[in-house]
Amino acid sequence: MANSTTRLNALLLVMLLTLAAWAGRAFYLQAYDAQANAAMAANRMTYTKTLVAQRGTISDRNGVVMASSEQAVKIVADPIMISRNGIDTRVEMTPGQKKRAATAARDISVVLAKYLGGSEADYLPILSDLGRKHYVVVKSQVPAWTYEQIRRDLAAANDGIGLHGLAKEDDPIRTYPAGDVAANVIGFMNSAGEGAGGLEYSLEASLAGTDGKESYATSANGRIPLANTTLVPAVDGTSYTLTLDTEMQLMANQALAAGVTRAGAKNGTAIVMNVKTGELLALSTTPGFDSNDPAGADPANLGNRAVSAPYEPGSVEKVLTMAALADQGLVTADTRVEVPSRVVSGDGKIKDAFEHGTLHLTARGVIANSSNIGTVLLTRQMNKQKLRQYLLDFGLGKKTGLGLPGESAGWLPPASLADYSRDQISFGQGLSVTAVQEASAIAAVANGGLYNAPTLVKATVDGDGKAVPVEKAEPRRVISAAASAQVLDMMESVVMLKKSRSIPNYRMAGKTGTAQRVDPQCSCYRGYTASFVGVAPVEDPQLLVYVVVDQPTRGTDGSTLALPVAQQIMSLALPRYGVLPSTTKPTERPLTYVP
Repeated sequence: MANSTTRLNALLLVMLLTLAAWAGRAFYLQAYDAQANAAMAANRMTYTKTLVAQRGTISDRNGVVMASSEQAVKIVADPIMISRNGIDTRVEMTPGQKKRAATAARDISVVLAKYLGGSEADYLPILSDLGRKHYVVVKSQVPAWTYEQIRRDLAAANDGIGLHGLAKEDDPIRTYPAGDVAANVIGFMNSAGEGAGGLEYSLEASLAGTDGKESYATSANGRIPLANTTLVPAVDGTSYTLTLDTEMQLMANQALAAGVTRAGAKNGTAIVMNVKTGELLALSTTPGFDSNDPAGADPANLGNRAVSAPYEPGSVEKVLTMAALADQGLVTADTRVEVPSRVVSGDGKIKDAFEHGTLHLTARGVIANSSNIGTVLLTRQMNKQKLRQYLLDFGLGKKTGLGLPGESAGWLPPASLADYSRDQISFGQGLSVTAVQEASAIAAVANGGLYNAPTLVKATVDGDGKAVPVEKAEPRRVISAAASAQVLDMMESVVMLKKSRSIPNYRMAGKTGTAQRVDPQCSCYRGYTASFVGVAPVEDPQLLVYVVVDQPTRGTDGSTLALPVAQQIMSLALPRYGVLPSTTKPTERPLTYVP
């Protein structure tokens, strides 16, 4: 009995100690750590869903959509749920349920192959991989209507019992209705859904908006209807209206592509600009690519050469040189200069593109005949640093701030430039520019001397549809209106030199350019860049067209390779924008003088 009593007492003691430990633990959890444990339990029951923000659209100046997002989904699967065809793991399955579950992965694979393409074998391994537990991505960016067809087929399977284990998440598709028309401006998206080129890249933060989230309590049977829900709404992205005109862009693309093909050139650029505002109406580069298929393009063509590829502008630069000289009162269109066959500069001699003896030219004749020597002799009247400052004021040597990625600042020689360097830059060698820089500078000369920074964005609205002010630099005066008129006089003589250069019913001023091209591989001159810039009408310039043809193999002269392209584009642009024909005829003015 004593032994029995002892054993009973020992057993009771153990039980009491155990109960005391349980009670102590319960007291601790409820009295001291209740909040932390409640939070842990809640987290285990909480599901957080990302609410994808709608990416902003990009449209042209006429409202034509150039980039937009379409509703699409990411199809995801729960392999464990598929393996039991939706039956809770805590429930014993019936023979019929086991039979349906055994073929569920294969049956779902058949439906997926039907609507997503491929074969059953492409999907079955993913759906059967229990190691992935409850989440695996089947396919991204599936059109919403395609998923709806898949959902209907799955719901109708097994005589209405259905196939379970697939779900969807928002995953919009970015589309580009304009395709390749302005792809080098609009850009493209990468596989992660982020802007990777053009404005899609540079405006990524504002276009993308901010994703929201929704958190709610769940159980093994799904969402708990009356439980707390936390909702942080998504903030949709900003939408942009550009200054570009897709129809004008298309016309420029076609004219430029034909011109580059005729010239056997490596690439080309064409710009159409509003002289009064700096708005870019077309910004064309060729070869280009289709924003819907950037992977199918040559990587070298995915950027925008109009801002990223500096080059020596050649004789088009003489317009800026003459503008600086005219503003300083050193030159008028009728200023006379004796032009020899050669002029010494540094350790060498400068010559013209055409052989000649001594010529007696007006400044107008220097521009019309594109005389390097005449330009050098006139420019030597000006302080070197003063000339360089004018070029800086015209926007050379620094980025325009247009907003496209990869923009180059070009290059100007330092303020301590040598005399021979001054000679070179006066006729467009020994410095580098981008096409947008040069076009904007020439536009300032044509605009009465007022410089407008080039712009691509016309208007913006935020995700709520409210207008957002567009920042724009104020116009700045670079030269006087009188100097502008003198240079336009000189430029008109270029067009008047040959009747074939004119445009019916409009007076046009322009300048050709033929420059040796620097080859970075050899640090030497190899090949040429041909160009032409035109503005019209001369009485009150409204539009500028600038065409650059790079590395042509069927000629080198800007007047034969670039001028016809610019002429075609200008003849289409003037009536398109309601520019009235000229009411006056150009007047023949002297290009030479008798000494």
